[in-house]
Amino acid sequence: MANMYCEREKEHLISAQRAKEGTFAHTDVEKMCKMFHMLADTTRLKIVLGLMNGEMCVYHLTDVCDGTESGVSHQLRILRDNGIVRARRLGKNVEYSIADNHVREMVNLAVAHLQCMGN
Repeated sequence: MANMYCEREKEHLISAQRAKEGTFAHTDVEKMCKMFHMLADTTRLKIVLGLMNGEMCVYHLTDVCDGTESGVSHQLRILRDNGIVRARRLGKNVEYSIADNHVREMVNLAVAHLQCMGN
């Protein structure tokens, strides 16, 4: 039976079936959404962009983000708890860095896309 709303019913039906077969489990989709949500906050993204230039302590990340030390510390805790950044104690300081190259690749891809769009 033809769909009266779609002019390319057969092709779209095949595409929809392939998409449905290749779809991740709901829990995996939720995990991906959470990861993107972590990077959707302005301060957290500024922190990640700053850390792409190398390790930093809260004091210098505060300067990068134009934020308060307590505000940046709070966002760092969220990023650390969600595996976006890692922390390592060095004397009295804690230095933060990007947790893995996948995060770096995602942000680099977003930057490249933004440049491609001419913004």
